[in-house]
Amino acid sequence: MTAARAPVRNVIFDFGGVLVNWRPQEIIDSFYSEPHLREALRTHAFQHDDWLDMDRGALDEASVARRSAQRMARPESELRALFDHVRAALTPIEPTVALLRELRERDGLKLYALSNMSETIFAYLDGRHDFFKLFDGIVVSAAVKMAKPDPAIYEHLRERFSIDFAESVFIDDLPRNVESARSVGLPAIQFVSTDQVRRDLEPLL
Repeated sequence: MTAARAPVRNVIFDFGGVLVNWRPQEIIDSFYSEPHLREALRTHAFQHDDWLDMDRGALDEASVARRSAQRMARPESELRALFDHVRAALTPIEPTVALLRELRERDGLKLYALSNMSETIFAYLDGRHDFFKLFDGIVVSAAVKMAKPDPAIYEHLRERFSIDFAESVFIDDLPRNVESARSVGLPAIQFVSTDQVRRDLEPLL
């Protein structure tokens, strides 16, 4: 007979793909109409190590725009405009925002966020949407100079907010991040849809 699991007291959300839309291919396709430019943007910006370094806080947005423009042989202003386009595409996933508000009303439940994101993009979102104020604590990768799926970022979250992972659950859309969270003892749910997360979460609360 196994011991009953402690009820979840901390729900930890990813941002991109969970609370705000993050669809890189749609962003690329709506930015350029020419197939060769779409491929270049995917290769030299979104899938390039520079983007990961931006998430880790090792490069700022202006540097990524400049370096991507050089690789693509395109005007730097064009790549700076890409980041405005990215910000505009990061629209709320309203059903998940509604779930977040419902969870905020539960007694004894705390809400945290752990997201791979540049500081400038987070500042933009935080200034636009009131639901970011619902969190008891937020860790943005660029601000702490580490990023998922590095196990160290989960440890940072635990130590910074004194979170007991045995009473927590993490919600992320990427399998690698779910797996790395579980590897450090943080139970995790892979986000596919808000309804699915709601079903998976309810028995744990």
